[in-house]
Amino acid sequence: MADKKPQDIQERTFEFAKRVVKLHQYLYELGGTERVLAGQILRSGTSIGANLEEANAGQSKPDFINKCNIALKEARETLYWLRLLIECHLVSSERLSPLISEADEIVAILTTIVKNARTNLKKERTNKT
Repeated sequence: MADKKPQDIQERTFEFAKRVVKLHQYLYELGGTERVLAGQILRSGTSIGANLEEANAGQSKPDFINKCNIALKEARETLYWLRLLIECHLVSSERLSPLISEADEIVAILTTIVKNARTNLKKERTNKT
């Protein structure tokens, strides 16, 4: 039976970060280039959820949008590093495929959140005038 994915984006990014930490541990033990890339993936992959936590504590709607946009950028950066690991034959695509799929879904969700938040903010500003 397959594990059900959490529906809440904050929970999904937290679970994603846990998987990134495990990947970091694996890569770090390999040494060399893998160890250097492990640090990059750890920073970007764990900051996605951290930025979403900050977004939810935002002081304003523009602050919320900004923090969500940073989370989106970090998710895209994480995808970059994951793809690089595969293309450089440092980690098998079979091992990283589930993580890449989840990162792709997180990027799609965050893109929608940012787009909708910007649209709603624009509507609110238009209605005030």
